[in-house]
Amino acid sequence: MMPNANLTGANFSHAKAGLQRRWAISLVLVSFLLSGLSGWLWAVNGYLASLIFDTSSLENQIAGWTSLIVLFAFFFVTIRQGVTAGLGAVAGAGAVAGAFAVAVAGAFAVAVAVAGAFAVAVAGAVAFAFAVAGAFAFAVAGAFAFAVAGAFAFIGAFAVAGAVAGAFAGAVAGAGTLFSIYISWRAMKGDQKYSLIGNIAITFAATGGTSFRGANLTNADFTQATLKNTDFRNTILICSCWHQAKMLDRVRPGLTYLQNSQVRQLLVTGQGQDTKFDRENLRGINLKKANLADASFINADLSEANLQDADLSRANLKQTQLDGTDLTGATLTGAFIEDWGITNTTKLHGVRCEYVFMRLPTKEDPDPLRKPDNKQEVFADGDFADFIKPIFDTLDLYHNQGVDPRAVAIAFKNLAKNHPEAELEIVAMEKRGDDKILLRAKTAPGSDKSQLSAEYFDDYNQVKALSQSQQLLLVEKDSYISDLKNMITTALGHPKSYTQGNTIMSDISGINIQGSSNVSGIAGGGSVANLGTISGNVSIALNELPDSPEADKPGIKELLTQLHSCISQSSDLPETDKADALLQVEALAEAAKNPQESTKQKTAKNAITMLKGLFSGLPAIASLVEATNKLLPAISKLFGLG
Repeated sequence: MMPNANLTGANFSHAKAGLQRRWAISLVLVSFLLSGLSGWLWAVNGYLASLIFDTSSLENQIAGWTSLIVLFAFFFVTIRQGVTAGLGAVAGAGAVAGAFAVAVAGAFAVAVAVAGAFAVAVAGAVAFAFAVAGAFAFAVAGAFAFAVAGAFAFIGAFAVAGAVAGAFAGAVAGAGTLFSIYISWRAMKGDQKYSLIGNIAITFAATGGTSFRGANLTNADFTQATLKNTDFRNTILICSCWHQAKMLDRVRPGLTYLQNSQVRQLLVTGQGQDTKFDRENLRGINLKKANLADASFINADLSEANLQDADLSRANLKQTQLDGTDLTGATLTGAFIEDWGITNTTKLHGVRCEYVFMRLPTKEDPDPLRKPDNKQEVFADGDFADFIKPIFDTLDLYHNQGVDPRAVAIAFKNLAKNHPEAELEIVAMEKRGDDKILLRAKTAPGSDKSQLSAEYFDDYNQVKALSQSQQLLLVEKDSYISDLKNMITTALGHPKSYTQGNTIMSDISGINIQGSSNVSGIAGGGSVANLGTISGNVSIALNELPDSPEADKPGIKELLTQLHSCISQSSDLPETDKADALLQVEALAEAAKNPQESTKQKTAKNAITMLKGLFSGLPAIASLVEATNKLLPAISKLFGLG
């Protein structure tokens, strides 16, 4: 007994856990007692079924048929759907049989109902009790207990039913015994349909066995240990090793990852190829050198897990949580990593990966967003970790239905205003499907992203429920909310991708929020309908800037005016992109009012990055490209950016 002990790094390899001799003897006797009781209950049920041959009493015949109907329903439903459904079928079949009895027997209705109810109760109690006893026998006493049960069933059936119906009663009792043995066997094999039986049996069998309850077993080694009747409830099992452990299916796992039979098999054998572990809580599991090729971990939690040198080739890691996971030396070639949750604590050193897919495959696109893009290229050693290094500490706000751009803008501004310490900065926006969108914001280290997300969506849902007129009252004269709303609307209709440094950002990037009003890097609202309005706003912002003090040397105002003119007159730039570009010029003009202030410099840097992204698809000989190749470096220099 080692409850609540600190056993970090303990070596239990080849150890033998289980019951002490006195407990084992006591539990064997209990299993014999339960088996004998179950045998007698089947004998009683066999007698009830044999009443169909009693021609002297209509009530007895109806009670016999009721018992048979209930038994048949219970056997059939339990085998197909499990014990819980089978017990429900007992009640249903009993009710039907009782109703039929009333219709047939008339004056004998009351007597029939009593007999039928007794038959139903006995049938359900017999099967359940015997199954528990059988599973308990598997866990403790082995097959001998079944012999005891069978003997009691047959002897009891003949003794109760007498010579006339004895053979039939014995057959029913024997069938019931075999049926319960089958349930017991399936329960101890980990069949989820009979998990209730198995759990009850193991709970009793583990009483008095080795107990690690509440212990810290981080990095403990149970290689080839025998763990029958061991209690692991409430234990810390981070990176514990279970390679070739014996009888791991006979432990009392509590809520640890050991409760899943499929996971236990993986831990013992290290073989999980082409197996589904979707939505499983595998936090802290040790899968070092495991074969997980083609396995699926969709939305599973593998945080703090040891996946060193594991083979994750072609594994589905969509939305898999990998916070603090050690992937050192793991193979990820061909893996699907859509929205996987790596963080700055995820260890990617030495990962072997030739290529990955950023989305799940479809019939139309079997190789979605392959990286590297060129199918003839592969990552060189060490390149994958550098490529995939994300913007860590991000707040991901996924909107999965009926996105309201104005409500998003209002809720996000409120969040930034209420939590200035979080230093919220929108770094990516990605359209998903027709009306779904992912808003990704960088946060300060240590920010409580769970609290921020909950607060944001509470506010968003409240604002979304308001009428349009009520929303407009909240945003009157607020240019930030208006611009952000337009940006989201544009992203939903015209998805793009931009690159800043080595970081890939989808659809939109570089929106910096400082305090409650300063906004930079907005690339939205760019529709043909309001292009003239946007251009006019840029002109107004430029006119507010001071002229250059040196007539022969252009300043920020003059350079931005030239940029404004080049964009407005360009025939190479699509109208929607032209509107987006003019919004960046307006952002630069606002930042130019205080060009040496750090937040303004950040605004300018983001806007220039956005402009480069917009112009990157144009021909090199385009007049706009030639002009901006000269203007943008000069503007950057005046902002102190290079």
